[in-house]
Amino acid sequence: MGANGQDPLPPGDLGQGNAAGEALAPRGSARSRPLQYLGLRLLLSLLLIALLALGLQAAFSMGPLPPLLRELGWGALTVRSNAWLPVLLLTLLLPVAGLLVVWCLAPLRRVLRALEGAVLSYRDGDFSTALAVDGQGELHALLSAHRELATTLRDQRQHLAQRELLLDTVVQNTPVALLLVDAQGRVAYANIAARQLLAQGRRLAGQAWETVLAPLPEALAEALRLGEDQLLTLPEALDGAAEPESFHLSQRTLNLLGQAHRLVLLRRITRELSRQEVASWKRVIRVISHELNNSLAPISSLAHSGAELARRGQTERLPQVFQSISERARHLHEFLAGYASVAKLPLPRLTPVAWADFVAQLMSQQPFVLDGPLPAGTASFDRAQVEQALINLLKNAHEAGLGPREAPRGAEDPAAVTVPALAGERPLEVRLSVQRLGAEWCLAVSDRGPGMNEAVLSQALLPFYSTKRSGTGLGLALAREIAEAHGGRILLANREGGGLRVSLLLPVR
Repeated sequence: MGANGQDPLPPGDLGQGNAAGEALAPRGSARSRPLQYLGLRLLLSLLLIALLALGLQAAFSMGPLPPLLRELGWGALTVRSNAWLPVLLLTLLLPVAGLLVVWCLAPLRRVLRALEGAVLSYRDGDFSTALAVDGQGELHALLSAHRELATTLRDQRQHLAQRELLLDTVVQNTPVALLLVDAQGRVAYANIAARQLLAQGRRLAGQAWETVLAPLPEALAEALRLGEDQLLTLPEALDGAAEPESFHLSQRTLNLLGQAHRLVLLRRITRELSRQEVASWKRVIRVISHELNNSLAPISSLAHSGAELARRGQTERLPQVFQSISERARHLHEFLAGYASVAKLPLPRLTPVAWADFVAQLMSQQPFVLDGPLPAGTASFDRAQVEQALINLLKNAHEAGLGPREAPRGAEDPAAVTVPALAGERPLEVRLSVQRLGAEWCLAVSDRGPGMNEAVLSQALLPFYSTKRSGTGLGLALAREIAEAHGGRILLANREGGGLRVSLLLPVR
């Protein structure tokens, strides 16, 4: 690890050239310096060729040829018979000129070969090579750009290596089992948690997916084959312990290098569920104890008072005592029945429901303003359960909107249906809208109450949570249970200008 916290560069060929011995050199080296004098070499070559031509012409013009040239058959050429002089000059000067050109271009050729070797190294993933650049030669700009490219590629390679190392460390040490299954049905990747959970620490990469699923419990193997997100509980733990074990399974399809892969995330949630279950039981016990004490204490006191009145013979006040005892007992019964309704919620029985008839029945139980026309046709859901959920939502909306209010704006809309408020009260702006949003039915209840702050919004759907003194915290929780039993959900949001909007979303079937 270097001083800057990054791994040092791997040992490469920086300053050593490539395998073919090309002119690769470290920065500051003088190996490419002859390239700076390429123009000077060309000028010297032209001067030498000119001097050689002038010398030959002068030699031929001086008279008899040397004995060697006469023996080669050139004795007939004289200054008065010089028709072949240009041919002779070209014959002698071309080889010399060729050698001089090769000599002049040798540095350029070496640099080009070095550039080719460096590019081939980059193609092979080796970014440790670089060309030295000195002075202001003809190819200085090209060599400088090449050096900057090498530096950039090397830095990016090192940065990516550090990020990959960090990502691999995080993935390997996460408690969530993570697997990648390729299009051929083989495990392409598995982290430590996946190997420990599914294969007792053995290697999974390269194995067939069905081979991995074979020794698993049938419920878990079937869930992994389906490729869907779900929560599942096994009667026995995978490690052989005789206790139930719960998992959260999440699966996604993604493309890697142009091939489809399936990402599988399997997380143990037994401890989290156990902690939540204990916390829920504590809340239940607290609420039930509070309600029982609030009801039993007055009943005990009233019973003692009734017994004292009977002992004294003052029987005229006994009916009032018995009526109070009856009211407290009825309140306690309703409280316990509310808890039982959540615990005993049956599976929904889906039947076709006409919207007009459903809304009319709902209006007879809770007043509201209908926003917009109803959708045509029918929907499929459990009528009794959804009706109960909406009654709870409408009741909450009325309780939130108690107090003087302006007349609902929907009353001016000919498509809106207004149910008059009770005598002596001003109309409350509680609205219901029914519309289709894509693949979901949206039944939204809106009010103009104070709304909810962020803390209350985050807990409003939890069972037994209530901000009202006499509330049980079961209205929204029951509506949520009904929505999720139908495969839907509930959304809460504050309205602009005040108030709350609760949306009950049900799938279109």
